[in-house]
This record gives sequence, C-alpha cells and structure tokens, in this order.
Amino acid sequence: MAPIAFVTMTEHMGHIMVLNKLTNQNFFKDPGLNHTLAGDGTASIIAGLVGGPAVTSYGENIGVIAMTKVQSVWVLGGAGFFAIVFAFIGKLSALIESIPGPVIGGISFLLFGVIASNGLRVLIDNHVDFNRKRNLMIASTILVIGIGGASLQFAGYTFSGLAVATVLGIVLNFVLPAKAANEQ
Repeated sequence: MAPIAFVTMTEHMGHIMVLNKLTNQNFFKDPGLNHTLAGDGTASIIAGLVGGPAVTSYGENIGVIAMTKVQSVWVLGGAGFFAIVFAFIGKLSALIESIPGPVIGGISFLLFGVIASNGLRVLIDNHVDFNRKRNLMIASTILVIGIGGASLQFAGYTFSGLAVATVLGIVLNFVLPAKAANEQ
C-alpha cells in the first residue's frame, strides 16, 4: 500500500501545482495541502472499503481545464454529476462505445499530452535548471520509467511504472549530490 500512497500523494501535489498555475491561486495555502491530501486520503479509504482503487485528483480533469479554461467548481461538479447519471443509461453508453477507436485514441493522445505538457510547464516556470546533471538524471529517469510502461515484480507483487518512477525519483532526489564534481 505504501507505493500506492506515494504515487497518489505525488500525483496530487503535481496536480495542485498545475492548478495553482492555471488559476493564479495558491491551493497549497488555501485550503492548504493538509486539507487537500486529507480529502484524497478519505476518498481512498472510502474507495478501499467498497473494493475500489486509490483515488486522487485526476490529471485528465486538469488537462481539460487547461484546454478549455473553464475553471468553475460548479461546472466540474455538474460534469461529475452527469457522468454518474449517464453511467446508468445503457443507450448512451452504447453511443459512446460506438465512437471509433482511432477517434478515442486521438482524443487520449491530446488529453494526456496536455497533462504531460502542463507538468513540463511547471518545471520551466519554476526555473528547474536542466543543465545541472542531477536534475536531468532525475527527470529523465522518471519520464522513461513512468511513461515507458516499466514495471517491477518483487515477492509476488507487481509495481506499475508510475509507482516505480515515483519512488525512484524520491530516492534519486535524496541520493544524488546537489552538484556533480565537474559542475563545482
């Protein structure tokens, strides 16, 4: 469970950073990271009690916010409400399933590309120096393992690429020196 917790916390903090940038607000202060993480944790506990997966704020939603510039909580809540209601309408589900795979694939490419681009924009806006070998090594390792679909099997458990990338990124951040010997 610990790797799942690391992944959801890291994903949550990344989403909050992107939302801060999109909305020009600081959600780390108001309502506070402790409150937003508590909300994610509570949702994960409830999901776990009914057999669901761990939950977090979803990058797909943030990608849609970035593309549409619609930042209303009411619009997002309404979309969630209608998604739940529409899930019980079989004919609508059949209509959605009739959309050709290449169209859904294209939409997915755009949506997940926007998510990745927003993450890169956060790094650029925070002036992360990729001329420093340490930053380049950490970012490239996380990207290749996380996006590349790598997984780790250990003691009968399989850890997804996202979980491995998250833990490895944290470890590299602690282990690698601030500057390489030839950068000093």
